Amino acid sequence: MDLVLVNLIDGLVTGLLLFMLSAGLTLIFSMMGVLNFAHASFYMLGAYFAYQISVYLGFWVGLLLAPPLVGVLGALVERYGLRRVHQYGHVPELIFTFGLALMIEELVQFIWGRNAVNYVSPEILNFTAFSIAGNAIPAYKVFMIFISLGIFIALLYVLTKTRVGMIIQAALSYPRTVEALGHNVPLIFMGVFGVGTALAGVAGVIAGPVLSTFPGMAIVLGSIVFVTIVIGGLGSLGGALVASLLIGWLTTFAKAYNIRMEDILTGVGFSKPEPIWDSMWQDLWTITSPQIADILPYLLMVLILVFRPYGLFGKRDA
Repeated sequence: MDLVLVNLIDGLVTGLLLFMLSAGLTLIFSMMGVLNFAHASFYMLGAYFAYQISVYLGFWVGLLLAPPLVGVLGALVERYGLRRVHQYGHVPELIFTFGLALMIEELVQFIWGRNAVNYVSPEILNFTAFSIAGNAIPAYKVFMIFISLGIFIALLYVLTKTRVGMIIQAALSYPRTVEALGHNVPLIFMGVFGVGTALAGVAGVIAGPVLSTFPGMAIVLGSIVFVTIVIGGLGSLGGALVASLLIGWLTTFAKAYNIRMEDILTGVGFSKPEPIWDSMWQDLWTITSPQIADILPYLLMVLILVFRPYGLFGKRDA
């Protein structure tokens, strides 16, 4: 039971971190139809900007300044890049964002080098918040949980309880009608794109000290972000949260418990094959859950696409 609680907390941290990355992207994807391959690169920029600021002014100033800087950069990319490319269709958008991701990675390596930088959590949070059966839960992980939950509550409030949020949601589905009512839809798009990239920046700021800040950190989480928004459903903030938590707990528990495929197959009625059988079928019986933990979210996505193409809470097909 104690191990279950530890894994629940670790999965919660992973899931909420993934939520901060996917929350902005799901709105951008739904509003503009843009598959922004550079979204995870803004997450990386958040970590590097915070590191550079923390060298001179400390972690907390980096936490306050890095996300707005990333958001402004994202807004400028939309205004002077994507907006010009958008009129030519989705393929040029894909090429643009893919090239942008490569350019950001090269710039990061040029400025900060190819090795990981020494970006660490603040001294004030370097202690054990509590222990579960001898397993220490660092205070910094608790801090990550509260920051992520705070962002979710703030986003939910803005989108559902404020006039700005209602305009944004209307612009998601009826941009021409919103524009006819006198609202500046291109400005709304730019603002949402900026806020979405700023959320990715926040994720980078708080994840950098835990997951390491290095030039390949965008690639590590890049593809899983798109898996999350497909599972949760396009345009659904709640769906992004549920999908993120599902993926976080699924991968965490799969890595923590050494479940053998042999036990699962025999449990559902299959008998162990004879040595004369095909080697691929033989290898299937030797697989353990930690070996396939990282591909389980992709298998879940395939099932979602087969049985519910618009995601768990989405209103449009993925």
